[in-house]
Amino acid sequence: MEEDMIYTRKRSISSAYVDWSVKLGVAQAQLMLQDCMTECFGKLKCDNISFMKLGYFWVMTKSKIKVFKRPGWNDTVETSTFPVKNSGLRTCVNTVFKDMNGELLLVANQEMCLLDIEKHRPVPLSKVPYPAGDFPDAVLADDFEKINYPDSDYTEVYEQVIRSSNLDMLHHLNNTEYVKFALNVFPEKFLLEHEIDEIEVHFKAESKENQTLKILRKDVGNTVYIRIKEGERCVADLKLVL
Repeated sequence: MEEDMIYTRKRSISSAYVDWSVKLGVAQAQLMLQDCMTECFGKLKCDNISFMKLGYFWVMTKSKIKVFKRPGWNDTVETSTFPVKNSGLRTCVNTVFKDMNGELLLVANQEMCLLDIEKHRPVPLSKVPYPAGDFPDAVLADDFEKINYPDSDYTEVYEQVIRSSNLDMLHHLNNTEYVKFALNVFPEKFLLEHEIDEIEVHFKAESKENQTLKILRKDVGNTVYIRIKEGERCVADLKLVL
């Protein structure tokens, strides 16, 4: 049963997935993780294409990536994605990246929630055909940090207007765009000279076309916290460990 939940395939790190370093970028890793998760859910017949017909849709509430070694352009990696938890209203999905020699490259945990399309309220997972138990062992637990610094601790860096190309299939700001906006607080030279070993994202609220987001920053040692706000709403909190 556990093996039936694991979705494994080989992927090429094409030019679309690399950043300035010609390696898999952090934002691009988040994008590839979305590919892994949606394909895994497709295998389990519980992806958004299936569930939207029932009046529900998946949203990602949290994401955590630990990077050990970034693969380079044209490298081939093997990804394995599988659910590890069903708490009734939320599920957690792990993904493992390995190179062709079996070396561990990165691990990730994504927390997902099912919402009602009309009411935008959480839906119990028992209402849909989704695994309830007998999960594979987790490789990354859901030990997400509680990011609760007051706004006064942050400094505004810049503003970003959401445009149509930033949207996803649900017409909301794509999850990967939050990571891109957070990375924009760093100059290119800094990112070329520093590795991001871990990134955690808490998706707090939806953002839509033509809204203006404020990108704020707080530094604590080798950790940078990013808060993204629309007006007085916090729409995302991010933690980047250098």
